[in-house]
Amino acid sequence: MPLEILHGDITKFACDAIVNAANESLLGGGGVDGAIHLAAGPELLAECRALGGCRTGEAKRTGGYRLPCRYVIHTVGPVYIDGLQGEPELLAACYRNSMRLAAQSGCRSIAFPLISAGAYGYPKAEALRIAIETLQAAPETANMRVALLLYESRDQAQAARRRAALAAQLEAMRARGMNTQEIFVSLPMQQNAMPSRPAQKAEKKRLFRRRKAEEAAAESDDLFSESAEKSEEAGSGSIASSVFNAFDTERELMPPAPALAPHAMPSIDADADANDLEAMLRHLDAGFSETLFRLIDARGMTDAECYKKAGIDRRLFSKIRSDPSYRPSKSTVLALAIALELSEQETADLLRRAGFALSPSKAFDVIILYYIRLGVYDLFEINETLFSFDQSLLGA
Repeated sequence: MPLEILHGDITKFACDAIVNAANESLLGGGGVDGAIHLAAGPELLAECRALGGCRTGEAKRTGGYRLPCRYVIHTVGPVYIDGLQGEPELLAACYRNSMRLAAQSGCRSIAFPLISAGAYGYPKAEALRIAIETLQAAPETANMRVALLLYESRDQAQAARRRAALAAQLEAMRARGMNTQEIFVSLPMQQNAMPSRPAQKAEKKRLFRRRKAEEAAAESDDLFSESAEKSEEAGSGSIASSVFNAFDTERELMPPAPALAPHAMPSIDADADANDLEAMLRHLDAGFSETLFRLIDARGMTDAECYKKAGIDRRLFSKIRSDPSYRPSKSTVLALAIALELSEQETADLLRRAGFALSPSKAFDVIILYYIRLGVYDLFEINETLFSFDQSLLGA
């Protein structure tokens, strides 16, 4: 059968199986992963917990639950580095193994997202080429309806540009000898088949609240569990509505960090006048750079281990190392805090030394704080969530 390239929401697609671009934990994330978990309901997460994760390039199957499909096939795409670390082979394996598993499950139709082309950073044009080549070459395609679902922007001008870019890419593939005659490109789905963008964002937020609260309740006494139970009793339809409810619950969400004595403020000589500026300046506390490298040493890490784990460029890290007065961006400080697996208190202290603070009124800050409180320091998982809420990424 011809490969279909469609525009729309994969969670609305009625077929035997849809493919989820998951992370290795299979416990949900941002982007397509979050949308699928949201639409499927909490039963999907419960089944995923029993699968023991999934390695990059492999695929595992669960039920579809509240989705209009029988199965969800979860596959883990590669994080794009430079294209020379085996990424093309791993990406192609995602499609091949998903097709093989779908055929073994008796599926006659399957829908894929464009795997790894979101938060994992795979160049979209190259990701599309690999998807088309691999799916066309898969023997299962002959007896199965195969669709590739591309995101359709609600911005009409942007949507038109994307469709034009797709047409140009298919033409370029045709010029290189690829068989694009067997590809059917559809018009966008009907507008009433997809929720509005504000509604999509609201749904993503609801999934984030529910999934994290469920994980916290199952694995630890999370700081948000009490507010989650209150939300359920109130019938709000959300398990942890205090997390992203217009960020108006500062008391529950971000209580004041404990005092960081003795480093919270410069100490003053007992004999010095409290209003003596020179005395205060003689007792400045350690700055950001000094504190950072003290933390790196305390954790037994090398500089290279730290900046690679944080996704920070080596040249930027060298500036921090060579210039004690260098002031990094807030995003850089938080990426380093995640790499060092700092506690909430340690993160707040490191931020203060660079002149920043976490704010309960900023979605970016709340997401970072949430993961720190959960003890989750996976940069890719955090960036997936930031991406799904249209926030800037760490380490980028």
